[in-house]
Amino acid sequence: MLQITTTTGDHAVAERIAAELVDRRLAACVQISGPIMSSYLWKGRVETSEEWLCTAKTVAERFEEIETLISELHPYDTPELIGTPITHAAATYEKWLREIVSGS
Repeated sequence: MLQITTTTGDHAVAERIAAELVDRRLAACVQISGPIMSSYLWKGRVETSEEWLCTAKTVAERFEEIETLISELHPYDTPELIGTPITHAAATYEKWLREIVSGS
């Protein structure tokens, strides 16, 4: 299992990313949190932006498909896309997640 995060500066974009990931069964669940404040270096300058955080639950095998979809939907030149392994989860949750993303 894998938890993927991305951020976007527009709540509507976050909602579209979440809906597409779940609708296409690339993720079993996507949570949208925010707004959050992000500080980062971009083109040699420190930037601060209000953003929305999308947290998707999936499996590692779907990462490349998710990367492709987020690249298509995301307005940023270099969107955050980080996959973190989920090392522990309730057995019933893991079973549900795998059933959703496998299309069973």
